[in-house]
Amino acid sequence: MKNQEVFDNARKACRDIIHFSNDQIVEILEQIAAETTRSTDHLIRENTKDLDRMSADDPKYDRLKLTPERIGDIVADILNVSKLNNPLGEIIEEKTLKNGLHLKKIRVPLGVVGIIYEARPNVTFDVFSLCLKSGNVCLLKGGSDAHYSNQAIIGIFHRVLKGFDVNPNIVQLLPPDRESTAEMMNATDYIDIIIPRGSQGLIDFVRHNARVPVIETGAGIVHTFIDQSADLTKAKAIITNAKLRRVSVCNALDCLIIHSSWLSDLPFLCEDLARSDVEVFADEESYKVLKESYPANLILPAQEAHYGTEFLAKKLSIKTVRNIEEALDHIAEYSSKHSEAIISEDQDMISRFSKEVDAAVVYANTSTAFTDGAQFEMGAEIGISTQKLHARGPMAIKELTSYKWIVSGQGQVREK
Repeated sequence: MKNQEVFDNARKACRDIIHFSNDQIVEILEQIAAETTRSTDHLIRENTKDLDRMSADDPKYDRLKLTPERIGDIVADILNVSKLNNPLGEIIEEKTLKNGLHLKKIRVPLGVVGIIYEARPNVTFDVFSLCLKSGNVCLLKGGSDAHYSNQAIIGIFHRVLKGFDVNPNIVQLLPPDRESTAEMMNATDYIDIIIPRGSQGLIDFVRHNARVPVIETGAGIVHTFIDQSADLTKAKAIITNAKLRRVSVCNALDCLIIHSSWLSDLPFLCEDLARSDVEVFADEESYKVLKESYPANLILPAQEAHYGTEFLAKKLSIKTVRNIEEALDHIAEYSSKHSEAIISEDQDMISRFSKEVDAAVVYANTSTAFTDGAQFEMGAEIGISTQKLHARGPMAIKELTSYKWIVSGQGQVREK
């Protein structure tokens, strides 16, 4: 196993990182933020090498791209993480038994956290910041598409850690090849958890092949339902934001579900989408309405494949329903259980939607673009979990912890 030494060093580093004080962690993260700012030009040059190897039409291109503004946002997230309360040692539960034994259930790190991800250099920053703050060692397996970017970022981390005389093995980058992915997924003696970040294909591959436990951060097939009682002004603003704020991210809108009573208002609702060249795949009823007003080169009849698709691009499907039952049925069939929204002024409809929709995050009268650890004031995120065990929704510091029981006695022995 060519990465044996890397895995060995990661496991050993767990015993180093657990002794860091919160003040030390804060100081390291502040220096990481400062060094990242100083390295902006270098990061963009290295990132450009990656971008030059990818078509600008590839949905991953926008995720891969670093700009001064995005680097500034990354720095802000690092500093936000540094200010968060350290959860380690938090007493979750405490009690004294009848036999005098004192029990404490306390938060502890997961240990070695492995991340397998694609062309998203911001993930490299987020993962290290959150793992350091939560006392975890991280092993990063980025894709070849972001190889130059990730190497430059790891260089920043290691320069800062060296300045603090800290073991650099608390964060390591594996080679961007398939062999390393296979080794990582089978390193049960060294890695405690793997979190895949990327396309549904990557996530499914890791989930089906890993022997190391996996937290699934699923693709976002996102719906927004415009109920019969919706405020159209709110609806238009929410749809525009959810679809166009950033089309390549997992919380972007993929399917608009509209109550049939609003069909005549579809041209109004879709004005901003048309101006931004969003391609629409409309069902029969919505197509009849939109074909007279929406740009002819941007509207097509919807096919089955257009539902249940995470577009990650300027594309949107539309489904017409007669009632909330039909909307809920459609979401149940096609949702990836990531983020779903209703736009309604009827509290009963909102309550029913919120109760029946099975998703990590359910919204009422707001944009799904808020499914984000930073937006949830969690500092940053290590992913959006769409599963139900251990963590669900945006995952940050607390989701990177487990717990253990500390039992104290005065010589008690068990009699039977």
